[in-house]
Amino acid sequence: MRNGTDFNWLKRLMPRGLYGRAVLILLLPVFTVVLVVTVMFFQRHFDDVTRQMTRGVAEEVAFVARNLDQGPDAAAAMESAEWIARNLGLDLEVPGGPVNETRLFYDFSGRIVADELRDQLPGLRVVELGDIKQVRLGMAGQQGNYVLGFERSRVSASNPHQLLVLLGFTAALMTVIAGIFLRNQLRPIRRLAKAAEDYGRGRVTPYRPGGAMEIRSAGTAFLDMRNRLERLAEQRGMMLSGISHDLRTPLTRLQLSLSMLSPDVEPDEEEIAAMRRDLDEMSGMINAFLAFARDAAQDMGAAEEVAILPFMQRIIEDAARTGQEIEFRADDITAADSATFRPDLLRRSIENLIGNAGRYARHIRIIAAAGPRAIRISVEDDGPGIPEDKLEEAMRPFSRLDPARSRNRGEGTGLGLAIAADTARMLGGQLRLGRSADLGGLRAEIAFPR
Repeated sequence: MRNGTDFNWLKRLMPRGLYGRAVLILLLPVFTVVLVVTVMFFQRHFDDVTRQMTRGVAEEVAFVARNLDQGPDAAAAMESAEWIARNLGLDLEVPGGPVNETRLFYDFSGRIVADELRDQLPGLRVVELGDIKQVRLGMAGQQGNYVLGFERSRVSASNPHQLLVLLGFTAALMTVIAGIFLRNQLRPIRRLAKAAEDYGRGRVTPYRPGGAMEIRSAGTAFLDMRNRLERLAEQRGMMLSGISHDLRTPLTRLQLSLSMLSPDVEPDEEEIAAMRRDLDEMSGMINAFLAFARDAAQDMGAAEEVAILPFMQRIIEDAARTGQEIEFRADDITAADSATFRPDLLRRSIENLIGNAGRYARHIRIIAAAGPRAIRISVEDDGPGIPEDKLEEAMRPFSRLDPARSRNRGEGTGLGLAIAADTARMLGGQLRLGRSADLGGLRAEIAFPR
């Protein structure tokens, strides 16, 4: 068994860049076609056509030779042969000058002409092809040696190089055009590689997907990956600052309560309950921080096909056990409608939206709608809502539009909408916030591909 190193020498000769390899892939078929066409052209044009034309001229030469040899009177035979040769376009020289066996090195059809004439003319001694425009034949007859000459164009096709020049020019022109087009197609790949290389070195350079559909898809995937990594880095910094900021208040209260305790006086129940509330608040914050960090860094895993209605009904049943008033409505969706997604991700996102609505509203409405390409799930409430200029800020991690109200209601982290927004992105969709037209409160809609 060979170890597969027999063609290593060929790999070393191959271009290393994508553009060089693409040009090589482009040029090899073009030059192969040109070579095959050239060989076939020479075979058909310089071989078959030249033989046919040479046979026709050989019959005329043989006719003159017969008239010159077969006449009873030498003078009359000479006169008749000259007359025939003149009418056939042949030059008859008796006895004729010297004739040499010559042929130019680039005269490809000369060999075929000489071989064919020797086959057709028994009395032929010498074929002179030293002049590309003239053919001179040294003949041996009954009355001695003589020379017959004729134009070379009678046995060779005129201007055979024109086809080769046209073929070469067309191949070169198409190669240049294809090379320019190929360069334009490879430019988006180079831009994508440059953006990925810069990001690997810690630099964020502007990049916009372009080129063919596959390259656009790869560029969009790169931008999604880069945005996700940037978002994770931003959230990590915000999480650290949020921990230090949010834990400072309950820690300060605990320190103040402990400093006011006297070693001789047992604390009353109210003080103990206040400290327990602070500890519970700190524990809730830490658990929320850890849950958010886990959701942001978790693996996407494998998606599965899930029926929408049963999935939503289970979520609503679980939420109803907490005493929340929830109205469910299905628009353009049947029990047979399904979608492919991560159930745990979508469930966590909807539960966060329900929990966020339950803190500020009494009535919650959930609407599920299925389109041909997307699934939309919206959670509406009759609470105070969020001002339009604060909608974007509300989806940022650890963002609380009213910190005092949040602490009074027991939230204190500002992660509900941020977790829902991140989960929607993991599903390939997005979270949109607005005002409910019917209930007047917040309307949060998750839309993701079906």
